[in-house]
Amino acid sequence: MSAAPVEIRLSADKTALTVAFDDGAAFALEAELLRTHSPSAEVQGHTPLERKLVSGKRGVKIARLDPVGHYAVRIVFDDSHDSGLFTWGYLRELGEGREDKWRAYLAELAAKGFTRG
Repeated sequence: MSAAPVEIRLSADKTALTVAFDDGAAFALEAELLRTHSPSAEVQGHTPLERKLVSGKRGVKIARLDPVGHYAVRIVFDDSHDSGLFTWGYLRELGEGREDKWRAYLAELAAKGFTRG
């Protein structure tokens, strides 16, 4: 299990989440990235072959954050998606791999003819 963040802060406009860890690592994660990479079965499926490409989320915002025990946060988005539990380890993974994940996401959108909306 990854260490819990020392700070989780939602931006005033609800479009980004800043996550800071005790080793000094800090990441600003856009709501669109979090929504399109939600760890939920709805997005990730139950196997890698079931993963769904989520498009049209350019303007999505974070409506609410709900703590889940000492290991995760449930992010409720303003499009009603709320089934992903973002563990501390997954938030760190998204932060550390943000640029590569975002680049791959944009390439997949373009290859399938979808847009960010």
